[in-house]
Amino acid sequence: MENTTASMYFNLTMFVDIGHYRYLAFVFCFLLYSFIIYANVVIIVVISGERSLHEPMYMFIALLSVNSLYGSTGFFPRFLADLVSDRHLISRPACFIQIYIIYTYASNEMTILGIMAYDRYVAVCKPLHYHRKMTSKTVMKLAVLAWICPAFGLLVCIYLSSRLPLCGDKIQKVFCANWNVVKLSCVNTDANNVFGFLLTITTVFLPLCFVLFTYMQIVAVCAKSSAEFKGKVLHSCLPHMVSFVIYSIAGFCDIALSRYDIEEINPFAAVVLSLEFVVIPPVLNPLIYGLKLPEIRRYILQFLSLHKISS
Repeated sequence: MENTTASMYFNLTMFVDIGHYRYLAFVFCFLLYSFIIYANVVIIVVISGERSLHEPMYMFIALLSVNSLYGSTGFFPRFLADLVSDRHLISRPACFIQIYIIYTYASNEMTILGIMAYDRYVAVCKPLHYHRKMTSKTVMKLAVLAWICPAFGLLVCIYLSSRLPLCGDKIQKVFCANWNVVKLSCVNTDANNVFGFLLTITTVFLPLCFVLFTYMQIVAVCAKSSAEFKGKVLHSCLPHMVSFVIYSIAGFCDIALSRYDIEEINPFAAVVLSLEFVVIPPVLNPLIYGLKLPEIRRYILQFLSLHKISS
C-alpha cells in the first residue's frame, strides 16, 4: 500500500504546522487571491472596453493581467485547500498539471515583459516607424508567440518528467515543481536536464538579455535628448522597468531556493521565498500600471465609480 501511495501521490513537505493560525492564514490568502482576481479583471475590462486604450502598450498590460489570472488560478485553489488540511498529498496527474500551469505562467510573464520591452524600444528609438512596426497584426503575432513557445516547450518538459521512474514521493515545496520531481528519479536524468537547460535559456535568459539590450538602447537615446524627452520616456518605461525588476528578483529567489538545501533555511523564510513569484507579480502588476499610468488610472476610477453607483 505504501508503494502504491508513493507511486500515485506526491507529498508536499514544506507546509509548516502553525496550529489554529492556519485559518487566519487561509483568510489572508483568500483575500489576497480575491484581490488578484478583482484587480486584474478590472485592468482587462477597462483596457478592452476603452477604444483609446487599444494601443500596443496597453494591450500587453492586459495580457500580463490575463497571465496573472491564469497563474494564480493554477496555484491558489490548491494552496488554500492545503492550508486547512492535515495531509498534503497531490496525485501525480494533478501535480504535473500544476507544474505545467505554474511554469507556463512563469515563462509567459518573462516573454510578455520581453515583447513589452520591444514595444518601448521601438517607441523611443524609432518613433517615426512605430505605427508601421507595431500594427495590430504585429501585436497579435507577438502575443501569440509569447504564449505558444513556452506552452509547447513545457509540454515536452512535462512529458519527459512524467516518464521517469521515481524512488520517492516527497517534494520540498508548497506546490509541485519540475526540478523537485526530477530529483526523485531512480534513473539518469541527463535528457531532462539538457532540455530543461535549453528551455530555460529560451524562455528566461533570452528575454532577459533582450530586455537589458533594449533598455541600453533607450538609455543611449535619452543621453542625447532633452530633459523633457527623458521625462516622457521615464514616465512611459518606469512601470515596465519596475515589473521586470520585481519579477526577476522573485524568479531568482525561486530558482536559488530550488538549488539550495531547504533544511538549512528557516521554514517560514523558505515558504515566503517559494511563494514570491506566484504571488507578488499578480498583486503588484495591476497596482503599478493602474496607479502609475494616468491613462489607465482615469478610466479605472470611472469604471469603479460607475460600478459603485449601479450597485
